[in-house]
Amino acid sequence: MEPITAEKNLEKVLDKMNIVVAGHVDHGKSTLIGRLLADTGSLPEGKLESVKKYCEKNSRPFEYAYLLDALKDEQSQGITIDSARCFFKTPKRHYIIIDAPGHIEFLKNMITGASRAEAAVLIIDAKEGVRENSRRHGYMLSMLGVNQIVVCVNKMDLAGFQEERFNEIVKEYDLFLKEINIRPAGYIPISGRLGDNIANKSKEMNWYKGNTVLEFLDLFEKEKSDEKKPFRMPVQDIYKFTNMGDDRRIIAGKIESGQIQIGDEIIFYPSGKKNKIKTIEVFNAALPKKAVCGESTGFTLDTEIYIQPGEIMCKSSEAPAQKGSLIKTNLFWMGHQSMVKGKQYKLKIGTRSAAVWLHDIVNVLDASDLASVSNKNQIDRHDVAECILQTFKPIAFDLSTEIASTGRFVIVDNYKIAGGGIILESLGLQNEIIKEHIRQREKNWERSSLSIVDREERYKQKPLLIVITGENDIGKQKLARSLEESLFKAGKYAYYLGVSNALSLSSASGNIEQSRASYIRQLGEISHLFTDAGLILITTASDIDDAEYETLKMLNNPSETFVIYVGKEKFLSPLWDMKIEENFNISDAVQSITEKLEAKKVLVDYMI
Repeated sequence: MEPITAEKNLEKVLDKMNIVVAGHVDHGKSTLIGRLLADTGSLPEGKLESVKKYCEKNSRPFEYAYLLDALKDEQSQGITIDSARCFFKTPKRHYIIIDAPGHIEFLKNMITGASRAEAAVLIIDAKEGVRENSRRHGYMLSMLGVNQIVVCVNKMDLAGFQEERFNEIVKEYDLFLKEINIRPAGYIPISGRLGDNIANKSKEMNWYKGNTVLEFLDLFEKEKSDEKKPFRMPVQDIYKFTNMGDDRRIIAGKIESGQIQIGDEIIFYPSGKKNKIKTIEVFNAALPKKAVCGESTGFTLDTEIYIQPGEIMCKSSEAPAQKGSLIKTNLFWMGHQSMVKGKQYKLKIGTRSAAVWLHDIVNVLDASDLASVSNKNQIDRHDVAECILQTFKPIAFDLSTEIASTGRFVIVDNYKIAGGGIILESLGLQNEIIKEHIRQREKNWERSSLSIVDREERYKQKPLLIVITGENDIGKQKLARSLEESLFKAGKYAYYLGVSNALSLSSASGNIEQSRASYIRQLGEISHLFTDAGLILITTASDIDDAEYETLKMLNNPSETFVIYVGKEKFLSPLWDMKIEENFNISDAVQSITEKLEAKKVLVDYMI
């Protein structure tokens, strides 16, 4: 058996740290990384020599940046277009270092890389000075919560190694970083081409008494382990088994933080449903008693409850996830078309996709010069905005400062990621988009001279929206048509609107939820027209939940909304006004509904 040497033992206990290297294009990011790889002996054997020979063969001067130019597009265009990852180590730890693109067109790629980083190296060209993307990248790092930053003033050889030039750049950039609440660990004058102050002290800049790049990296602290944070698992899907007597319902997803074990009480947000962990499921292995962050796993619960994909599973004994429909965010917009109010977008956070609107813009910041605009009505490409977003339904999340993975989101516009940001605060569960729509509707509505009472006396009924809800294929449409026919034969003015059976909440697809949001709004508007005319409108919709019910009720106001739930109730709060069990008799169900409407004095005979 091979003995365990001190070197092998050290290899096992070294920390790992993700670091992003960012800065304006051509300021020397790839050169610095190439130097770090070479000076720490982290290159594959013979790699440095082969690149030097290639340059000599093609009559090109050797540059350390060529060590990273592995992508064909980079070699042909001379720019970094993706977040290339490489590895090196010091006696203290292993580093996974991410080379982020500098071109403004590739900011989305830069953000993708930076979102995985625990610390950052920002590079500024000593000759060119602070540029637009130097500021923009600094702001992006701040927005993504990367607080451990060192700034390298590169190409000092081209500036004659002058301390005065270094101090000028430090003064200008430090003023900017303070405005966005970043306190860098330090500023280092370097030459990536010559290797000054990267792994070794510079003889040309003996006026600089601080740490080298490697020394600063080793001073950075590892983030608090996600395993010690509150438990969070966004629900990816629910799997139901039926073969060979297997009746498990497995709730599956990836654990983003914390840990959990069998018997722990859990709670799902935003639904608020509670349960206990019965088993932890894994594929083709003995069932474990505990699961920790980073694992993709599944759970069965003590009792069967209805959970939707996109909810966040938490432990009842720990700090809860937040929920809200109105959320304050910092958002960076990358879409070619501006983000505007009134347009429906898709928000993706964790495993949840939700219909979302831009409700309000607090201010827009031009990250290149920190100019702030407080009365702007849209968010243009490359703008950074503090804004308020409105989701159609409440969603679950954490503040980005507490748990980053469940506090970051992206915005999709026309099937493309157009923006991203972090959540700063929950502003409540209200739907301000619907409220504003109703205010505008009432303002512009030219009302009939006939009153509600006039119509009630003529029709001998009160206007009402009847929504029959429940699972698909449970007989809702047949019941609705039978109820319409019964009321019509009794001389009432009823109408069955049979257009709602195509949409269901059973899919986690963001397109389904976006379509569902549009549909519910349209149904509410149609209902308002029918009930304002004094009619009883009967319709069906699969699995109406609390948020959809509240939206319909708001849009149909001042007329009442009456919900009939058919089958097994799936949601936490009983929003229905009447319950009909599964496998019902049509005639009996219609009779029961009619009696209920009479008791509510919806069906009344007025004395004329």
